[in-house]
Amino acid sequence: MNLNSKIFCYTFLCLMTLTGCKEEVVVQQGKTSYKLLTLDKQSRELTSNYSASIKGKQDINIYPQISGYLTEVAINEGQDVKQGDVLFVIEQTPYKAALQGAKASVAISKANVATAQLNYDNTVVLKKKKIVSQSELTAKLNALNSAKAQLDLAKAQEESAQANLDFTVIKSPSDGIVGKLPYRKGSLASPSLPESLTIVSDNSEMFVYFSMTENQILDLIDQYGSLDSIITNMPNVNLQLNNGSMYQEVGEIESISGIIESSTGAVSLRAVFPNSAKKLLSGGSGNLCIPDVRTDAIVIPKTATYELQDRICVYRVVDGKTKSTIISIAKNSNDTEYIVESGLNFGDVIIAEGVGLVRDNTVVNQ
Repeated sequence: MNLNSKIFCYTFLCLMTLTGCKEEVVVQQGKTSYKLLTLDKQSRELTSNYSASIKGKQDINIYPQISGYLTEVAINEGQDVKQGDVLFVIEQTPYKAALQGAKASVAISKANVATAQLNYDNTVVLKKKKIVSQSELTAKLNALNSAKAQLDLAKAQEESAQANLDFTVIKSPSDGIVGKLPYRKGSLASPSLPESLTIVSDNSEMFVYFSMTENQILDLIDQYGSLDSIITNMPNVNLQLNNGSMYQEVGEIESISGIIESSTGAVSLRAVFPNSAKKLLSGGSGNLCIPDVRTDAIVIPKTATYELQDRICVYRVVDGKTKSTIISIAKNSNDTEYIVESGLNFGDVIIAEGVGLVRDNTVVNQ
């Protein structure tokens, strides 16, 4: 092959190569189809969950007010009781004897008062006749006053003895359910017991305690205006039980402590739930669920987002090209969607899927 032929072949190969490169660039610059989403107003109900502990409306520790052996345990663990029902009886013999002695003292004191009154009245008559001196009359008056004081003391001792006898019969202070019974018939009871005789839990309503962080409380104050307004305007709340099931009754937030615990940085709140079916047990646990209804919200699928330096981003389509946009989202968004709080507007078009393959200024079909 001569030199001219070689030059011609080399030029032809170069032209062919350049022609192939141009076609590849055209393909790369062609429009690609993506799944798009036009943003419109939507409504969602989100839920914020908080670990919670369940307590009876009243958990009353039952302690004896006097000492003695238990002669009767009138209830069983888990039993429903009414206010005034007998729970325990303490040995009554020494307290009955003390009451009888106190009553006898009252009778003696009454007789002494009567005698002192009679002596004083007679002395008054004699004093008028100037048979006795003023000092003797004063002595009789002092004796009468002393007898009356002794009577008052005897009556007080009688009341104390009667109260002690009444304390031998321990009654339920409220309606409720009996807790465990660590002491049985024959056990020595006293006010200094290390553990109460039992607990009567008023379970007609249940208190559910949970905590929020300082920032969460501040956000609610910004939303509602004050702690009182939070309690008044917060929606009804739900309770998820420890086994994962939802409690069928709804509750309401009843109180907010208003004090940030220095050790945890949290604020304690209390919700109250009806418990007519006695399903909730004092000492249980669960999750308190607070609904958050959003109307006219911007809702996007999580598949439309990607993270860039701990920020959530989407690709908007503007004039046929993609534009990376940082957005802020609601903290309690659900598992598959984000509620957008800023960064997007109604009517915006975004890439709904495949954002991992997209870059800024990618040309897309609309």
